[in-house]
Amino acid sequence: MLVYVVRRLLLAIPQMLVILAVTFVLIRMLPGDPARLQLGPLAPQAGVDELRLEMRLDEPIPVQFVAYLGRVVHGDFGNSWVTGSTVLSDMSKRLPATLELLTLGLLTILFVMVPLGTITASRGGGIFTRAAKRIANAYGLLAGAFPDFWLGLLLLFVFFTTLKVLPGPEGRLTIGATPPSTITGLYTVDSLLHGDISGFVDALSHLVLPVCTMALVYGAVIYKTTWSSVSLALRADFTTYVEGFGLSRWRVLMQALRAAAPPVVIMTGVISGYLLGGAVLIETVFNLNGVGQYAVQSVVSADYAPIQGFVLFAAFFTMGVYLVVDIIYIMVDPRVRIRGRAD
Repeated sequence: MLVYVVRRLLLAIPQMLVILAVTFVLIRMLPGDPARLQLGPLAPQAGVDELRLEMRLDEPIPVQFVAYLGRVVHGDFGNSWVTGSTVLSDMSKRLPATLELLTLGLLTILFVMVPLGTITASRGGGIFTRAAKRIANAYGLLAGAFPDFWLGLLLLFVFFTTLKVLPGPEGRLTIGATPPSTITGLYTVDSLLHGDISGFVDALSHLVLPVCTMALVYGAVIYKTTWSSVSLALRADFTTYVEGFGLSRWRVLMQALRAAAPPVVIMTGVISGYLLGGAVLIETVFNLNGVGQYAVQSVVSADYAPIQGFVLFAAFFTMGVYLVVDIIYIMVDPRVRIRGRAD
C-alpha cells in the first residue's frame, strides 16, 4: 500500500505540470488585455504599456510560464489586481467556506442517498414503502435535468421569499453577526468549539439551502448507483444462499449493500470532483464567498493569477480525492487485494 501511494504521488507531479501549462496557455487566449482592464478604459496607452512590461505580458508565453513556475515552486501564486492581495492569502480566507459546503454536501448525499437507494432496491414492503420507491425513482429520473443554479434560485424563492423560514443569499452568517474566532475556519465547527449554540444555528441555517441544492443535483448519481448495485446483489446466487440459512431480511440487505459498496465508493469519488465544480455556481447564487465565487469573479475580470490558483487547487483536490477513493476501494473489495498479491 505504501509503495502504491508513493507511486501515485510521484505520478501527480507531471500531471500537475501539464494542468498548469494548459491552464496558463488557455487563460492567455481569453479576449481582453489584463493591463487595460486593470487601469481602466480611460488610462493612457503609455501607462498600459508600462504595466504590460511589469506583468511580463510582452514576453513569449513559454518564457512567462517558466517564470510563473519558478514562483509557484517558492509558494508565490501571484497577486490579484482586483483585491490587491496575494492569491494564497485570498484563497486561504475563502477555502474554509468551500470545504464546509463540500463536506456537508457530501455527508448529506452519503447519509441520505445511499440508504434511499438501498431501501428502494429491496424487495417487498408495504404500501408506504412502495410509494417511497416510486417517489425516489421519479427523483432519480428527474434530478439530472435540474441545473444547480436554477434549483438554488427555486429553493430561495420557496423557502426565503415565499415561506420566509430560511435565510437568503446574505453570506455565511446573518448580516451584522460576528464570525466566531477562527480555529478551523468552518463557522459551524468553530461555533461548537466555542460553545456558541446560537452562532452554530445561524451558520448552519445559512448552509441548509446550498447543501440541499448540492445534494439534490449531484446525489442522484449516488442514488442510482446504489440502487443498481444493491438490486444486482439481491438477485445474485450468494443472496439466495444466505436467505436459505434463514437470515433476516435486514441482514440480507446489509450483505447486499456490502457487496454493492465498491461501485458506490468509486462513484462517490467522481461526484466529489463534480461537487467542487458545482460549488462555483452555488457559492455565487448564495453569496458564500468561497473559492468558487472567487474563481467566477476572477474570470469576469480577467484576473489571471486567481484563475490559475483555483485550477491548481481544483487539480490537487481532485487527485487527492481519487487517491483516497482508490485506497478505500482496495480496502472494501478483497478481490483487488487478491489480484495485487498475485501480481
